[in-house]
Amino acid sequence: MHRRDFLKAGAISTVIPAIRTLASIAENGSNITTPFFSTSDVQWQRAYDRALGILAANVQVLPRFPRPVLIEGAEYAGIWQECGPHEALVYRHFRPDVARNSHMIFFALQRPDGQLPANNTRSEAGFGQIQMVVPIAATAWELAQATNDSELLETAYRACTRWDAWLMRYRNTRGTGLIEGFCTYDTGMDNSPRWADLAPQCPGKDARRLPQDSTLPRLSPDLSATVYGARVALSAMADALGKQGEAAQWQERAETLRSLIMQRLYSSEDAAFYDLTAQNEFVRVRSDILMRMCGEHIVDTKTFATIWERQLGSSRAFWAPFPFPSIALDDPTFVRPIPPNSWGGASQALTALRAGRWLDHYDRSAEFAHMMRQWCEALQRDMTFSQQMDPVTGEFTRGGKPDYSPAALVMYDYTWRLAGVREVGRELHWNVRPGHAASRNAVFRLNAGGGTQAEMHYYGKGAKLRLGTLQLGRVEGVARLATDSQGKPLYLQSIDVTPQRIELQLKGLPRQHFTLPPNARESLTANVTTGLQCAPEIGRGWEMPPA
Repeated sequence: MHRRDFLKAGAISTVIPAIRTLASIAENGSNITTPFFSTSDVQWQRAYDRALGILAANVQVLPRFPRPVLIEGAEYAGIWQECGPHEALVYRHFRPDVARNSHMIFFALQRPDGQLPANNTRSEAGFGQIQMVVPIAATAWELAQATNDSELLETAYRACTRWDAWLMRYRNTRGTGLIEGFCTYDTGMDNSPRWADLAPQCPGKDARRLPQDSTLPRLSPDLSATVYGARVALSAMADALGKQGEAAQWQERAETLRSLIMQRLYSSEDAAFYDLTAQNEFVRVRSDILMRMCGEHIVDTKTFATIWERQLGSSRAFWAPFPFPSIALDDPTFVRPIPPNSWGGASQALTALRAGRWLDHYDRSAEFAHMMRQWCEALQRDMTFSQQMDPVTGEFTRGGKPDYSPAALVMYDYTWRLAGVREVGRELHWNVRPGHAASRNAVFRLNAGGGTQAEMHYYGKGAKLRLGTLQLGRVEGVARLATDSQGKPLYLQSIDVTPQRIELQLKGLPRQHFTLPPNARESLTANVTTGLQCAPEIGRGWEMPPA
């Protein structure tokens, strides 16, 4: 996407006021069109509505920044760089202003030397660790594309360029080109055996200072992966801004970093990534590092298949009844009994929320569906929306406060991923799942790109689909229909762990039948001969013609 794509139908002067108007409407509490979901399953609806209530209450104004952001909730009265921008991005259809503010707060508090704050809380803006997981550059780029926000694009590009330079100056002290971990909070893995006996924060709350320990600094795979993902995003941003030379440089730097990660921090013997100490020894703790590497797509499909077989998809390691534990079940460092706020084994809501960044990418949508069902059932049984749970029993840990934003976002996001319609880049994904609690007499309604309303209406065997005034047709059986933003069918994908027989009836096309094994994908573009037909203006009680 190039800069001119942000400025269609006018100049930047028309884009930014529109965004600010939308922000002011939301901040003033006026009614704006938000995603709509209803199901006749009372328990699912109750949990979904409670999740939305928690998120609305967690939209707050913090010191040092004048606009509302989405805070972490529970006992975490603030916003953290590792997760806050990503969480607000997931929430953007409800509060686009909050999604924007939850990025801008970090850029506004950036220090003159380029350091971004690790967090902004009621008490302080924190600079005592780098605390990165999901790259803020990546989420800013995705948000800027989705909202045609040129100001956000330019601001994020400048800020994240300076942040990359800061990291290479202060977190590449060994000169390897990889990013170094100094303390526990750098990775946000509180109380993890990965960081056993090391300082939680840098001395004097200064992330440039190395704590006294002979194993430090450590070359950290996930911190390096975050920078890799940021550089990929910066390359795309530069291209959109017409800086093709810089775009090529960012992409080259990203690929160099990815190669370094694979060469130095991956153990093919264990099919795992580890920190490398100052003595060039692996810290052999199998942890959430693996999921974070997949989140930035560090590994290719062949390597992923090995990692899935031996680690992520293994019931002995990470494929627990309630995936994914923060330490492998069979790792000797797994901490039991599970204490509050522990990355020593508990399945964390943050990890569950981040799973959408990689399971579909690596064609594990069927397994992802199983994981989503498990998490949603656990959340509905408990209803406190807490931070973490036992990966074996699904029991949420007591001792912390309820109303944790990531847990609420998992309930919201998983509902739409399981059985609703979603915007994924330039595509619409219609996830049809008849017979599921979330789809029981369900209606999903979403304002997609350009303000066009996408709707799904469920009936016994499937769902009827509509985009604006266009009746797309119907899908029977469990499957994902991918279309472009105009409704043109692209492909059909199986999204269940059992083989599915699917009937597809799209307007202007012959009826088609498919039998797809788990995760299989069938292209539909070759079958589009007559195109889709626009229907007359129709109301919310619209009906497809009988089969």
